[in-house]
Amino acid sequence: MTKGFTPLEVFKKKFLLKIFSRPLIKNNIKTTSCLRRQECHTPRPLTGFTLLELLIVISILAILSTVVVLVLNPAEYLKQARDSQRVSDLATLNSAIALYLSTATTISMGTCTAGYYYCSIATAGNLPGGTTACTSNTTSTSVTSGTGWIPIIFSGIPGGSPISREPVDPTNSETYKYAYACNSSNQYELDAKLESIKYTSTNNLGVNDGGNNSSAYEVGTDLTLIPST
Repeated sequence: MTKGFTPLEVFKKKFLLKIFSRPLIKNNIKTTSCLRRQECHTPRPLTGFTLLELLIVISILAILSTVVVLVLNPAEYLKQARDSQRVSDLATLNSAIALYLSTATTISMGTCTAGYYYCSIATAGNLPGGTTACTSNTTSTSVTSGTGWIPIIFSGIPGGSPISREPVDPTNSETYKYAYACNSSNQYELDAKLESIKYTSTNNLGVNDGGNNSSAYEVGTDLTLIPST
């Protein structure tokens, strides 16, 4: 027994010394100062983006967006889509007129005198790719009974009209429209003005179609009926 201490006091002293002399508990970081608390927590660093990091990310996204717009060029793709529709429309009309000429018992192509030009818009304007004015622009209807913008009675073909409507230009404006002309020999020409780089430069249909106007796409049996100016 230690001198001056009762057995109980000695026991308390040894117990307290044993507790307060414990080493740090690994992975829990508890010390003797934590004994008065229910638990000890290790401070966690705050996470997030700094202002500089955000600015860098925004700059990269802006550059990528610019590159995508320049490479893909959505406006050009829209022009190509409209031009593809124009080429398809003229091919459809060309086939329908050819069928009409080969099967109709009575041929009526419209007013087929020199200098008379039909256009698909009901307002005044010039021929596609030229400066000569449209002669007939009183209607832009697409009916196939002879009162459409092309005055051919497609519905009179044996078996019915091969087209449900006469196509008009996707834009159908003063600049972009379709034109039709014919002569007394039942020859005809259909014109359209193209707008995309693909069809006016890379693969210039106005130059390669065999017509007299490099500024317009021409199909038909006589590609000189509509003037080039």
